[in-house]
Amino acid sequence: METLATLFDMQGMHFIFRMLHTFAGLIWIGHLYYLNFCQGGFMAEADAPMKSMMQRKMFPRVLWWFRYGALWTFIIGLVLLSMRGHQEGAGLMMNSYWVNILTGALMATIMAGNVWFVIWPAQKLVIASAEQVATGGQAIAEAAPRAAQATVASRTNVLLSIPMLFFMNAASHWSYGGGQLSTSLYWIITFIVLGAIEFNALKGKTGPMTTVKGVLTSGFVLLAVFILLIALLVKPVVM
Repeated sequence: METLATLFDMQGMHFIFRMLHTFAGLIWIGHLYYLNFCQGGFMAEADAPMKSMMQRKMFPRVLWWFRYGALWTFIIGLVLLSMRGHQEGAGLMMNSYWVNILTGALMATIMAGNVWFVIWPAQKLVIASAEQVATGGQAIAEAAPRAAQATVASRTNVLLSIPMLFFMNAASHWSYGGGQLSTSLYWIITFIVLGAIEFNALKGKTGPMTTVKGVLTSGFVLLAVFILLIALLVKPVVM
């Protein structure tokens, strides 16, 4: 019973929430990759009846798991950050663990926002439009441009997922600098870079992210940029 009790102390509860965070994240990111690597290509080649069937029957199921995977990954992630912060205190917020985890968390937050506020609202229109056409009505004119915008946001999420996954894992496995770190310039540039990427997700085009190869390549290039930023800008605090 003493062994079982350790699952319910602070360290054990952190482990349980981390497992749930990983479980929800696998559902979310797994569906993100399915949508971009498999379903997107299939829909581009499918005939009109098959597209209609997919939009009306498959999209609602896939997007339910997709958006709620994102939601619970985000919520449980906040719980984990709160637990870790409570254990360590604000004084340790500038060590390598926090630089890594907060970089990944910031990217994940942008991704979750894209799911709920860009991709899902657009796909609801696509589904509603397909239902109207299937019953003899007219397609919703706004559905096509909104779907194109959702595609850019979805590709952006794939782009961000690569450095996000790296930094989430790096939090426990990549230590650098030792002690307190100076991070102000790093965070300023990080917000500028991610802000520009998100602006393109909302207003721009897929560009090099149009193909699967292109978005994967872009994701690893973005990862290299962030590793370089850390190497150049994150320094030990000079006492």
